[in-house]
Amino acid sequence: MTKKGVIRCLMALLLVAYIGVAVVMANQQSARDKCRGFDIRILQDDGSRDFVTQAEVRRLLKEWSLDDTDRPASSINLQKIEDRLSGVVNIESAMVERMPDNTIRLTLMPMIPMARVFDFKGNSYYINRDGKRLTANARYHIDVPVISGNFDSIHSPASLIPLVECLHSDPQWNAITSQVMVDPHTRDIILVPLIRGHVVNLGDTSDIPDKLTRVMTMYRKVMPIKGWEYYDTISVKWAGQVVATRRAKSIPEPAIRFDQEGDIEEEDINSMLVATDSDTTAVSH
Repeated sequence: MTKKGVIRCLMALLLVAYIGVAVVMANQQSARDKCRGFDIRILQDDGSRDFVTQAEVRRLLKEWSLDDTDRPASSINLQKIEDRLSGVVNIESAMVERMPDNTIRLTLMPMIPMARVFDFKGNSYYINRDGKRLTANARYHIDVPVISGNFDSIHSPASLIPLVECLHSDPQWNAITSQVMVDPHTRDIILVPLIRGHVVNLGDTSDIPDKLTRVMTMYRKVMPIKGWEYYDTISVKWAGQVVATRRAKSIPEPAIRFDQEGDIEEEDINSMLVATDSDTTAVSH
């Protein structure tokens, strides 16, 4: 090796040694640097507004004794903070990370309620898409679909979230659905529309779009002719059918009256109906 080559090798070794020492010193200095505070970022959504605030997060950190900014930033247990925040009922998810300037960034997604649950034990709470609960109170009131029934670990309200999402995504059904009930005896899923006088029996959560289409066909082609109070139950629990049960007694005068004019002749409507001895009407789809 020439003299020039030896000099280049020595310079390269010195450069590597310098970089190594600089990195070690920088890490040591970083380890000694105190935390420069908490940068709390809340990803707000129309469905989660005010469920989580920066003031509440700071209060929780202080309550858990995890807000000590006099310590080196590298010694703060980020995973512990993240786990504690993720366990808060009104927080959907949390991510905690140390930034290059030694601030601790907390990025939080508040819980997004999908429905409010009323069970037959007198409890009321919100649930998100995964069934996580948030206790209902005046501060956290939000307009979401209502689910009621007798729920347990086998029959949970979270199992109805796909139905709730389907109703919410359809402008017509979203506008006319009052609540979703689960019959305590048959476990049938019952829709209670804002149209007073009847309920809709879906049976279970299978083929929901098809079932809702059949009910809407009944609304458009039959109900305006027969009258909105003529039936007390419209059942679409059986494939390809709409079975409407005739009302046994009258109901009080409705608060909202509907247009009684249909878009087809009554004789065409009657051709769709098949009277039965059990006082029900079946409509084939």
